Amino acid sequence: MLVIEKLDTGYGKKQVLFGLSLTVCPGEVVALIGPNGAGKSTVLKAVCGLIPAWKGEITLDGEAIGGAKPAKTVARGVTLCPQGNRVFYELSVKENLQVGGFQLPSRDLAARIDEALAVFPGLKSRLRDLAGKLSGGEQQMLSLARALIPKPKLLMLDEPSLGLAPNLVDGVFESVVRINREVGVAVLIVEQKVRDVLKVAHRVYSLKLGRVAFSGQASELRNNKEKLRDLFV
Repeated sequence: MLVIEKLDTGYGKKQVLFGLSLTVCPGEVVALIGPNGAGKSTVLKAVCGLIPAWKGEITLDGEAIGGAKPAKTVARGVTLCPQGNRVFYELSVKENLQVGGFQLPSRDLAARIDEALAVFPGLKSRLRDLAGKLSGGEQQMLSLARALIPKPKLLMLDEPSLGLAPNLVDGVFESVVRINREVGVAVLIVEQKVRDVLKVAHRVYSLKLGRVAFSGQASELRNNKEKLRDLFV
């Protein structure tokens, strides 16, 4: 589905990724791990069009998307849940969901919202509440639900557990599994909670200094403490 080949990119004159290649197949959960500054979030930004590809190719279902504007990337089937501020605090839960379908005809939007709420039923009773009044875990659920409104082929998540209390982290990863299995969406996830993400991922890429240091089945790393230590040193 997603193919990145020999990607070079960065910010201004600072190069962050060096000849990076990776793939995400339909139905997969693929994890991107590695130390801070390795270039993980930069990969996601390049895929969704927030930064340009300097060299290399990014294709989705064989169609080049490198350099496309973010709105067009969403229309082609890629959505991103960024880290940090996940929702529009001053808007209601329902309005946040409507923002996720800004490109949809109004006749389709209500049905898409209902489908997203079927995945996250806990939001149904909060539709009129301001998103800023939700708990951290509820805000993350809203962010994930909003990303499902366009019916993506590929959902990209940038540290979805960031800032959440430990008792809420399990719920986030359970949601990732549910989105993948029940909705059938492929997932590319950047995450610092490595042991947690390896439990839900099928395959994993570990980055170091903008290059792929490891790629393989997630099961190869789950119980390999020595290998994980090497990848993060």
